[in-house]
Amino acid sequence: MFSAELKSDTLKGLVNIISTLIDEVKFTITPDGMTLKAVDAAHVAMIEMEIDKGAFENYTAQDSEIGLDLDKVKDVLKLASSGNPIRMEQDETHGRLVFKVGNITRTMHLVDTSSMSDPKVPNLDLAAKISLMVDELQKGIRAAESISDHITLRAGDGYFELSCEGDTDSVNLRLEGESAKVSFDGEPHEVSSMFPLDYFSNITKAIPASTVVTVELDRDYPVKLVFALADGHARVRYLLAPRIESE
Repeated sequence: MFSAELKSDTLKGLVNIISTLIDEVKFTITPDGMTLKAVDAAHVAMIEMEIDKGAFENYTAQDSEIGLDLDKVKDVLKLASSGNPIRMEQDETHGRLVFKVGNITRTMHLVDTSSMSDPKVPNLDLAAKISLMVDELQKGIRAAESISDHITLRAGDGYFELSCEGDTDSVNLRLEGESAKVSFDGEPHEVSSMFPLDYFSNITKAIPASTVVTVELDRDYPVKLVFALADGHARVRYLLAPRIESE
């Protein structure tokens, strides 16, 4: 049994982040909130999200799982104006989820979750942590998109860089001081990894402006992006595998 109500802006923000990787998702539901773990089809990126019941205007649930087609949820969001409440209620008898937006009722069949795996989240202890506004990452991505299909993230003592090189042109974003607060597990040293630009671009563009993001980085390791949504009631961890160049 699951019944909840939340603002359309909150649901839109959550759906936009998840749909950068997958079209169908399994939520694990408890009386205290919802969680999900998912990898993209190419196994290049992974997302883990925890949404506690404080993200909702109203929330009542028992332990269960529901599978959703996110494209259909986006259709529901088109029916709502900014700030409108959206109510969701599970119809266990018919395997459906009922959405109510104002005087409109939209019913959709739930996706079968039996074939959806629960990916294991790797326990990564990465050397550098960089805290910055997502707006800075978004500016760097916009500058890089016309140059190359991959980017390099680099951090050292007191600085963070996003760069890329094409056949003839290059771009470099360098942040220092308050613009990017850099800390290390141990002595500061330079770390860098290369990543596919399309994946990194999709996730950073979906993060709302003025959101503080923690970038965790090491040499030739996955990058981890950690941030909060829904006034801190939803926590997201996004992992992206590095691109390793052959010698």
